[in-house]
Amino acid sequence: MKLYLVSCAELPTGDGDDAALVDALADLGVHAEWSPWDSGTDFTSADLVLLRTPWDYTDRLDEFLAWCATVPALANPLTTIRWNIDKSYMVDLANAGVPIVPTTLLNPGDSPQWPNVDFVIKPAVGAGSRGALRVTAGDHEAADAHWRSLGVKALLQPYQSTVDNHGETALVYFGGQYSHAFTKSAMLTEDAELDPSGKFIVERLAPAAPSAAQRRLAEDTMDAAATRLGIRRTDLLYARVDLVTGNDGHPLLLELELAEPSLGFRQTDDTAPLRFASAIRTALSTR
Repeated sequence: MKLYLVSCAELPTGDGDDAALVDALADLGVHAEWSPWDSGTDFTSADLVLLRTPWDYTDRLDEFLAWCATVPALANPLTTIRWNIDKSYMVDLANAGVPIVPTTLLNPGDSPQWPNVDFVIKPAVGAGSRGALRVTAGDHEAADAHWRSLGVKALLQPYQSTVDNHGETALVYFGGQYSHAFTKSAMLTEDAELDPSGKFIVERLAPAAPSAAQRRLAEDTMDAAATRLGIRRTDLLYARVDLVTGNDGHPLLLELELAEPSLGFRQTDDTAPLRFASAIRTALSTR
């Protein structure tokens, strides 16, 4: 069985987080190779094509989605990628009853009324926190300048101050089943810096043990997404649910990553890549 792990030219063999996955797959008889999505590789010959670090797609979205449509064995499925790659999906999940960080969609040409609290503006299509800006309450000049510079659909969200002390909690699922969790410290800070590839902001990560409330919200989010997409949860080969604590102490959904999330293998136990490899083998056996 043959599998491609899809990357981009700047990160041809990924960002290092998936390093143990190739050997874990080999142990199960699955041969995995890295390849940038636009390399000319014949991805149609693979039994499964797994999006991992194709993080230049934000500047080439139409081209990337057109390529995705040519890959018959894409994971996650094309309909899932199309829905999830635009963070407007947050509105769908809110309408389904998922408690989210309050989100307003901004379209090019809009003249937003900025809130009187710290807030975040980020592109609706983005990866690695690039293009996201935390704005101090009242600094409307900075907000206007950033909004004009983006020139694309964006999300406006009030900044959750609890992130400064507690960060974000990311819960990872394989084949619809919980695997592990890790925390991400606040990234939209003055000392934030890009990775040498230029494709993502360097994150400070650590293992996490999610609370019962966080687990419930992550499960509810997975169920709501599957219902919206008309699939079973088990059809989602991989997923990452990013949560923050609201100012009232309750967890809120910040993002649901179903397209190409980092999975935090370096922040958890050595069996996590084995669990993912097993989920991949199961997906291959049912194709």
